[in-house]
Amino acid sequence: MPCWKEKPPEVERTVKANDREYNEKFQYADNRIHTSKYNIITFLPINLFEQFQRVANAYFLFLLILQLIPEISSLTWFTTIVPLVLVITMTAVKDATDDYFRHKSDNQVNNRQSEVLIDGKLQNEKWMNVKVGDIIKLENNQFVAADLLLLSSSEPHGLCYIETAELDGETNLKVRHALSVTSELGADISRLARFDGTVVCEAPNNKLDKFTGVLSWKDSKHSLNNQKIILRGCVLRNTGWCFGMVIFAGPDTKLMQNSGKTKFKRTSIDRLMNTLVLWIFGFLVCLGIILAIGNSIWENQVGGHFRTFLFWNEEEKNSVFSGFLTFWSYIIILNTVVPISLYVSMEVIRLGHSYFINWDRKMYYTGKAAPAEARTTTLNEELGQIEYVFSDKTGTLTQNIMTFKKCSVNGRIYGEICDDPVHKKVITKEKEAVRFSGQAPAEGSFEFCDHSLMESVKLGDAKVHEFFRLLALCHTVMSEEDHSGKLIYQVQSPDEGALVTAARNCGFIFKSRTPETITIEEMGTLVTYQLLAFLDFNNIRKRMSVIVRNPAGQIKLYSKGADTILFERLHPSSEALLSVTSDHLSEFAGEGLRTLAIAYRDLDEKYFREWHQMLQTASAATHERDDRVSGLYEEIERDLTLLGATAIEDKLQEGVIETIASLSVANIKIWVLTGDKQETAINIGYACTLLTEDMNDVFVIAGNTVGEVREELRKAKGSLFGQNSSVLSGHAACEKQQQLELVSVGEDTVTVTGDYALVINGHSLAHALESDVKNDLLELACLCKAVICCRVTPLQKAQVVELVRKRRNAVTLAIGDGANDVSMIKTAHIGVGISGQEGLQAVLASDYSFAQFRYLQRLLLVHGRWSYFRMCKFLCYFFYKNFAFTLVHFWFGFFCGFSAQTVYDQWFVTLFNIVYTSLPVLAMGIFDQDVSDQNSMDCPQLYEPGQLNLLFNKRKFFICVAHGIYTSLALFFIPYGAFYSTAGEDGQHVADYQSFAVTMATSLVIVVSVQIALDTSYWTVINHVFIWGSIATYFSILFTMHSNGIFEMFPSQFPFVGNVWHSLTQKCVWLVILLTTVASIMPVVAFRFLKMDLHPALTDQIRRWQKAQKKARPVRRRRPQPRRSSSRRSGYAFAHQEGYGELITSGKNMRAKNPPPTSGLEKPLFNSTSWLENLCKKTTDTLSSFSQEKTVKL
Repeated sequence: MPCWKEKPPEVERTVKANDREYNEKFQYADNRIHTSKYNIITFLPINLFEQFQRVANAYFLFLLILQLIPEISSLTWFTTIVPLVLVITMTAVKDATDDYFRHKSDNQVNNRQSEVLIDGKLQNEKWMNVKVGDIIKLENNQFVAADLLLLSSSEPHGLCYIETAELDGETNLKVRHALSVTSELGADISRLARFDGTVVCEAPNNKLDKFTGVLSWKDSKHSLNNQKIILRGCVLRNTGWCFGMVIFAGPDTKLMQNSGKTKFKRTSIDRLMNTLVLWIFGFLVCLGIILAIGNSIWENQVGGHFRTFLFWNEEEKNSVFSGFLTFWSYIIILNTVVPISLYVSMEVIRLGHSYFINWDRKMYYTGKAAPAEARTTTLNEELGQIEYVFSDKTGTLTQNIMTFKKCSVNGRIYGEICDDPVHKKVITKEKEAVRFSGQAPAEGSFEFCDHSLMESVKLGDAKVHEFFRLLALCHTVMSEEDHSGKLIYQVQSPDEGALVTAARNCGFIFKSRTPETITIEEMGTLVTYQLLAFLDFNNIRKRMSVIVRNPAGQIKLYSKGADTILFERLHPSSEALLSVTSDHLSEFAGEGLRTLAIAYRDLDEKYFREWHQMLQTASAATHERDDRVSGLYEEIERDLTLLGATAIEDKLQEGVIETIASLSVANIKIWVLTGDKQETAINIGYACTLLTEDMNDVFVIAGNTVGEVREELRKAKGSLFGQNSSVLSGHAACEKQQQLELVSVGEDTVTVTGDYALVINGHSLAHALESDVKNDLLELACLCKAVICCRVTPLQKAQVVELVRKRRNAVTLAIGDGANDVSMIKTAHIGVGISGQEGLQAVLASDYSFAQFRYLQRLLLVHGRWSYFRMCKFLCYFFYKNFAFTLVHFWFGFFCGFSAQTVYDQWFVTLFNIVYTSLPVLAMGIFDQDVSDQNSMDCPQLYEPGQLNLLFNKRKFFICVAHGIYTSLALFFIPYGAFYSTAGEDGQHVADYQSFAVTMATSLVIVVSVQIALDTSYWTVINHVFIWGSIATYFSILFTMHSNGIFEMFPSQFPFVGNVWHSLTQKCVWLVILLTTVASIMPVVAFRFLKMDLHPALTDQIRRWQKAQKKARPVRRRRPQPRRSSSRRSGYAFAHQEGYGELITSGKNMRAKNPPPTSGLEKPLFNSTSWLENLCKKTTDTLSSFSQEKTVKL
């Protein structure tokens, strides 16, 4: 098949193992990835095409062509081509540099080594050379090279453990398992080389949680699902080795299918500039038409007499054709309204702003020696206009480190001392981390400061002992010992790791387990419990229980779970303790801690045997098995005795609370898009104050169909608006000050007061995004102060960002740290990558990067606001000075016979924007600031003008144009009137053309220099040197061009020898210059004085205060103290999935011998429990019908 023929879309994929020749006929993509935009061949055409999408570049190219026509050009062509080539070259170099780093990143990934089975032996091969159908060997802690079908592993029954942080942001480990027929292959290379199975599966797609296919081998077929597949981007953990067969490679992998395409991003100011350039061109056309008509009339009425008077022998000109040529001549002359130097200056200013971000020491993270980095130079001012921030949770807001913070046992709180800042200072370093058992802590991060808990343990408090005994027994943790004898825990979820570690440090050490027993060390004594039953966790039950027999023969049920669930199942005798513990849980929830209730029950031997017999019968049933088992669980988990509660802190990144609070004051809405469970996401929302107890309501959308989602959204809007809900339309909502207003097409307005939040699940979001419900969703979400989307895929993250970006026409920012965030980072106007624990994929795809979420506050409120402020000020001044400079030609046209003669010397026209006025405006655009960085942080309200686009918009542009027109009138008519029929001190006329031009040029340079001095808010040495130095440079060049020396070298270019000396030695000339300057500047000074005095802006007030406090020490913001508010909501959150208990009791995940050597990189174990099909299918959706308690009476 010819290489240029487009490959037809795949419907299904057929892959044969160890047969490259067979697979190549399908033209499957190889494993090479491309995230770059260009290559050597395509760079020039694509980059030029992108650059000439900027209207100004096309405009200047058109002018260049006109200037090459001698009949109409009064300016030389090099005045346009040099700066145009400079701008295009600078932009091309910058784009090439950015793309070079993408190529470099791609090469690093493509050149990674992997062991591939080729010709019957393992060979090291680069990732990019891996083909579909190849068999790859992975070892512990290696990245997965492609999407693989797991064949065998070092673990029992073909299990392997993977970390999926790059895909879904979860650092928990998940379990995958091979088919039994392939797990027998083991590590036998000869058998693996002879493996010739054929896989027929789905075509490449972006669904991370779904895979369907069939393996045909040895005359039998075996169904494949997601639990048999290891995706690219995962990391193999806690598994010595595994073998896999490549199904999808390179761009066909699910990771790359979710990564999105690199987009060409432009700022809103760039887009506005395109519009303004078109308007200006239209304005120039109008001026050109007026002057062309004037030229035609003049030629018709005066031109003939003029030629006769000068004895010209030329034939009479056609007045219409003369006007036509004059039109194009004036288009060339007046093009300096938008000079190419404007875009050169913009690129230089943006580059300077990028360096300021890179050099900011306050955004440098010493923990990783990681500075902030501006990875693009074209989007800086957009940082000052952000309205929506879309943030990942794990690794971005949180550290994904769980710590045992507090507990309530038998009505007493332990751990209060940790939150007492006064007491904490008294505690010595040796006593801060309490070690109850004399053993080294299981985790170096374990910190518990309250020594009263140690005293209770040592005194033998029965309730405290039972509390920690429950924590040591009721879990799914696996334990191992490394070669040094150190006990290592592999945990399914970080919550369980924190609880078991706490029990370990309190003298109740979980040692080992078998399918039938659990061995723990209680205060130095080994005790083995018989495991009788494991009542596993799921999202409906929200609890986990174990039934054990202790050495004394007593049977006990230990249970932990959500307080709202367990409290309903307590024995009446626990009522008094329930009230106290509820208050403690409310306090824990108010502090943003993750809580679990702890309870137990003593079981009668006879009762348990009967119950267990019924459980075995129900487990073997084929009809309504799940309902019957759940009903038996409900039956035995009742009449519980309450022990207390645990409170775990999911550690936030440093400064997250302050950053979110500050951005909220700046009217920036923050949406959290996470792959975590709903309870976990909500808990983090409260922990980082995104959600608060003071909110009027938190709407939870969890519908399973489009109809259900639509109905839930309408109910939420009904409760939001009350009786006014009928006025709503499907249009977007806008937040103004303290109130939210929804404006419809009919100009009807509904005002919503109060704070609301929205929480929506991934499956509900999928229904909303794929239907017309998206309008209702967006309408409700934009009226809420906070939005949390949980259980979302990378593609859904990008879809949410795109929805807000397009429908709200708002400037968006996406921030994340993992590969699962790449898609939304590319979709948003601004993408920010955090160099966290999940690799560098997010950083490589981002526009800006730093190490901590808290730096976002400084990036937006300081660098973003300053960049927007400086760019707007620069543009306003630039348009003003160039309209003032250029329109003098228009007024002069009425006095020169519309001949397209320039009023200034040609060299002045060339040097005005390049030399005389370029550096002062650059200094202002790079260094100016209205208030200091600390005041920008302390007063986030200063950020709002950028969101409302107040500093540079169409209205501001017209004001600048009007100011420029007024100045051009003063510059032309004041010298014209003053010189009209005027003689100099020597009795000679001073109104010759060149003297008039010098006077106007000098007035213009002085006027625009004084104007920029008035516009400068923050003076530096550079500003002084550039402003006053530019004036000095002007006079130096002016006198040089009118000197004898330059005339002798270039007599035809500089013919006006001595004119400057003659003009500028006349007092009347300087009086005219002074009068022109005063007339141009005084109205501006008067207007600004009155405005600042009568209607001062917030920046004006802060600048006054700043000047008053110039010598005083700046006031620092106090860090908010930990919240101590009480909450009546449940703080329950537990990162766990069902089915793992049955995997433990089956013994299929337990090794028969010691594990392979570890490298210290082991992670918590997380399993999606695909062992038994009935457990694999236990999801919220399939069990939604189980909404009522079902009990079985014995």
